[in-house]
Amino acid sequence: MVKRQSCATRRILIGTAAAGLATGLCLRLSHAVAAEKMTLGQAEYQPMPNGIYSCGQCTLFVPPSSCKVVDGEISTEGWCKAFVLAD
Repeated sequence: MVKRQSCATRRILIGTAAAGLATGLCLRLSHAVAAEKMTLGQAEYQPMPNGIYSCGQCTLFVPPSSCKVVDGEISTEGWCKAFVLAD
């Protein structure tokens, strides 16, 4: 009997640990998704182009006025340090 009770306790412990691990991973992933975008300040966004480079030419720009990596309203004439020139 003692062996059976010990085995059940071990199963409960393993199940609880697995559930806790899964919950922790889900919370961490949801935080990572929420933290993907930079603020305008972090991206050093400026509403003017940098020479010939502007958000309208960047592969990260999403028309009409957003960006895949910078949070907030983005101008096609703007520019930031995340700029990636389209091929």
